[in-house]
Amino acid sequence: MINQRAVLDLLRRGGPATRPQVAKDTGLSKPTVSQALLALEAAGLARATGHTSTGTGRSAVLYEADPTAGYVLGLDIGREHIRVAVADLGRTTVARRDVRNTARSGSALISALGKLAADIVAEAGLTNDDIVVRVLGSPGVADPVKRCFRHAPNLPGWGRPGLLDDLEQVLGPELVVENDANLTAVGEWESGAARGASVVGCITIGTGVGMGLMVDGRVFRGATGAAGEIGYLPYGRTRVADEPAEPPARGHLEEATAAQSVVRGARELGLGTARSAREVFRLAREGDELAQRAVSAEADRLAYTVASVAAVIDPELIVLGGGVGTAADLLLEPIDRALRAFTPLTTTVVQGELGDDGVLTGAISVGLRAAERLVFDRRVGAA
Repeated sequence: MINQRAVLDLLRRGGPATRPQVAKDTGLSKPTVSQALLALEAAGLARATGHTSTGTGRSAVLYEADPTAGYVLGLDIGREHIRVAVADLGRTTVARRDVRNTARSGSALISALGKLAADIVAEAGLTNDDIVVRVLGSPGVADPVKRCFRHAPNLPGWGRPGLLDDLEQVLGPELVVENDANLTAVGEWESGAARGASVVGCITIGTGVGMGLMVDGRVFRGATGAAGEIGYLPYGRTRVADEPAEPPARGHLEEATAAQSVVRGARELGLGTARSAREVFRLAREGDELAQRAVSAEADRLAYTVASVAAVIDPELIVLGGGVGTAADLLLEPIDRALRAFTPLTTTVVQGELGDDGVLTGAISVGLRAAERLVFDRRVGAA
């Protein structure tokens, strides 16, 4: 099994190769490689994919990891949207659907997810048995005891105990649940703006505000999984005497910097036609002075956020993601200017490369890692 795993890992990471190439790159003997490839072919994990010329001699067979050996289902759940995709083990998306989230209760959302997942799997020409791992990205922190999501005020009913069990029932086994900002950080680190960064914070700003933190290629979650819940950072509060006894469901920084705050700020400045953050950003690009002032105010608030993060984790890089992150062309320069006024602990701030696909990209990546192990163990370990 060790030799077979080594050969399969090489094909997955390095692409198609001949038996001599596999032997050279793994250090295994040619007879051992031949036996391993035969076993992997029999298990449906590797396949011949063509021939290559070896100079004046005979052509050699090329082998590749069979991408159809298993599939991953990724789900991105937000207040306004649901994005779902199925990908094979070669990272090729075979089906995808983006829809509006019209559910306004936990039960309704679970039902919608179950139907959407079933539809997308059928659209890909697959069955539930073909899906090896399912990864769901959501705001909040998964609570393994109460089996729900904590700190997800934008999804009504998402904090109900037992909700995760209900999700498993409609979506199927091998369900991985993860914070959406964490998944965006994984996606940006693996295939986006943060490739190879040692310490990176991915700040996502949309309906809510969050941050995924990657340290040496791994998600840092903290003691209870709440690392990166920066929406709860205090902002704009100088005294607590008049505050309610119970902590707020929605944090001060989230109230101040999320997408709706851009709209609120624009309207307070007199831009009464503003209906969304995207519209404010569009108007700012077109030269509207009030919209530009609203964007500048948002940049100041985001600079405060970046400065707070930089003082705690000293990141190599901060990536702006989420809906507001798509306006980085308007925000990066004023953020940098404000940062220099706030703190000497400056860090590089860049726009995310994955846009609205950040969570889904991270979900597929996390799912593929798990699926590769499970498929091998089931097909080879059980043999």
